[in-house]
Amino acid sequence: MGIVHFLNVNEGDCIWIEHPSEHNTIIDISNGQEITNIFESASLSGNYNQKNYPVNPIKYLKNRNVNTIFRFILTHPDMDHMDGIKELFNTFEVLNFWDTKNTKVMDDNSSWGRYDKADWDFYQEVRKSSSSPKVLHLYAGQKGKYYNQTEDGKSGADGLYLLAPTMDLVEEANKSKDYNDCSYVILYKTGNNKKIVFAGDSAKKTWDYILENYEEDIKDVDILIAPHHGRKTGGNDEYLDVLNPKLTLFGNAKSEYLDYSSWNNRGLDHITNNQANCIIINTNGKNGMDVYVTYEVFAKKRNPDTFYDEAYAGWYIITI
Repeated sequence: MGIVHFLNVNEGDCIWIEHPSEHNTIIDISNGQEITNIFESASLSGNYNQKNYPVNPIKYLKNRNVNTIFRFILTHPDMDHMDGIKELFNTFEVLNFWDTKNTKVMDDNSSWGRYDKADWDFYQEVRKSSSSPKVLHLYAGQKGKYYNQTEDGKSGADGLYLLAPTMDLVEEANKSKDYNDCSYVILYKTGNNKKIVFAGDSAKKTWDYILENYEEDIKDVDILIAPHHGRKTGGNDEYLDVLNPKLTLFGNAKSEYLDYSSWNNRGLDHITNNQANCIIINTNGKNGMDVYVTYEVFAKKRNPDTFYDEAYAGWYIITI
């Protein structure tokens, strides 16, 4: 079975896919610095407040006995997607690194905020690697061994199909310095014909391209990881009508920036990290995809018949 972990990592992204092949894919990292509070209770006042109780993804992986990361995918070169990248690579053996050919520049005069310049400097060094890890620059429609082709060239393997970027989108992003539109967008096809879209921070230009070239592939997906954490700057005006996701997962952002209305107006179900903390999906449940969350209070509000499953260290809430 494939298991997807959508981690609560403050205002950033980190996704872990456990493939049936036993490969581990990590998409982005945030909150990779040392933290003290994990899964503590929060007082509720109409807000589940789980943004204030993020997990450290490096600890999360170590606690689940991960030693090797088969591929690390950096969707695009923003710090909230590489916060802790140096420690991640120093802690685990990373075999393959998916990067974009972006030309983003940050220097000593850049505003670092809560981020560590050492992560940026490490990123600039590791993207030059020729082995350990092997750096790959992949584009929409590309096929290759292990990520979507088996040893004998058949479709499948780890089920990762690239929808974006294209070389043109990367070139445009480098000119405009808006690097969201050089973001990886990946369609994950599971062995039981379920579809999950990992949208990175993709915006209008990316989705104009995807709808023009991959509309049939992305119709009626099972789960969407919302672009740009669910902000109003993600996607375009039509993409939700085509994807029609059964469930969408939002990251953390200030509520005024989140595009709740686009989902609510279409009657589309969505869950946020701020509500659920971490969200874990067994892609091959008895009747579909089983969805678990790590915050008990939200789980019981969402599903009064919820139960705790040791296998996922989470509370079952729904099958889709």
